Amino acid sequence: MPTSVDMTSAALFERLQHQVALFARRAEQTRLGGVGKARNSMDRAAYLLLNRLDREGPMGVKALAEGMGIDSSTVTRQVAPLVESGLVKRTSHPEDGRAVVLALSPRGRGRLEEVRASRCALMEVVTDGWTQDEREQFCDLLSRFNIALSDYHVASGGGES
Repeated sequence: MPTSVDMTSAALFERLQHQVALFARRAEQTRLGGVGKARNSMDRAAYLLLNRLDREGPMGVKALAEGMGIDSSTVTRQVAPLVESGLVKRTSHPEDGRAVVLALSPRGRGRLEEVRASRCALMEVVTDGWTQDEREQFCDLLSRFNIALSDYHVASGGGES
């Protein structure tokens, strides 16, 4: 027979899974796109790819895929429209001219900065009324949660995400 502690834990996990499901739906609805003209203007995959290139510099498809925990074919498919739109450029590897690396173009950097600013503005609006400490606690807990999800995914054989 379950104890009251077990029932309390079960109820808490039920609340937690429900809140995570709502978060995922609302994040997808808004795409956490920000406010103003840049709102909803960049999909999640593009944003994450551009961010990685911005933070880590030019790299090949294989390195980009490994760093993001997805396969190379997925990266190739996701990068193609970014290259076509001029947000990412293909260049020669600085040490091996035969190899191709992907790099954030000046246009891509500008667009990424615009979207980041818009998303930061959205975070400010959504957390209006929160203290700085509450924002930091939420960010720390959400980071911890994302790391735990990634670790679980890796441990279950799905690779890093």
